[in-house]
Amino acid sequence: MYGKKASELVKECVSAEPGQLTTFNNDLFAQVIEECNGHLLHLQPLMRKIQEHENKLKDKRRSEDEMAISEDERRKSEAEKTVIQTAMKSDQFGALIHHLSLVRNKRCLMAYVYNRAEVIKSLGWVVDCVLPEEIEEKLSSSEKEYFKNHAATLQSYTSELDLDLTVDMVPPKDPYIKVRVLDDIGEIVLSDQVANLTRHAMLFLRRTDAEQYISQGLMEELAG
Repeated sequence: MYGKKASELVKECVSAEPGQLTTFNNDLFAQVIEECNGHLLHLQPLMRKIQEHENKLKDKRRSEDEMAISEDERRKSEAEKTVIQTAMKSDQFGALIHHLSLVRNKRCLMAYVYNRAEVIKSLGWVVDCVLPEEIEEKLSSSEKEYFKNHAATLQSYTSELDLDLTVDMVPPKDPYIKVRVLDDIGEIVLSDQVANLTRHAMLFLRRTDAEQYISQGLMEELAG
């Protein structure tokens, strides 16, 4: 059935958790592209046949207008035109089916790519410039390049403003937060102190200092 594979791609997007990505379905995506190529191969000769039918009808009408023909010849000509018109309508309906199927498949492909791109773009605000491995392995090569370019653009704009736009997407009530260190990070220089971030250590840090480590999974924010 035409369009079934494309609808499966859209269902993948719908069934995924909001803001989450499934592994890019290269196999199904390629099958939809192949089906689109098939529709195009069917559509092109049908369009040529439709044009041929139209030319034949024009020629017959022109002949009738230019030549004096008998009643029997006129009836024969009308019958031939009816046959041509019937064949043309059949080809027109066939062309319409392939055209609409092709357009529908393209819309489904665009929806699949667009929705994934929106999720990938949002990741640029929470995971810095390096994607975690478990997310990166779900992306196609084009999506990886898209994230790389988007993250670079965001970083460049942030540098120009001299302001980290990825921090505090919601205005915090307190500039300091309590965090637990999940991995040995070592001694680092923060904006207001030098801290030794050893595993399981709990301390209060500026939100702007802690955010990058939280997004990388090296720290977790503690409530209260």
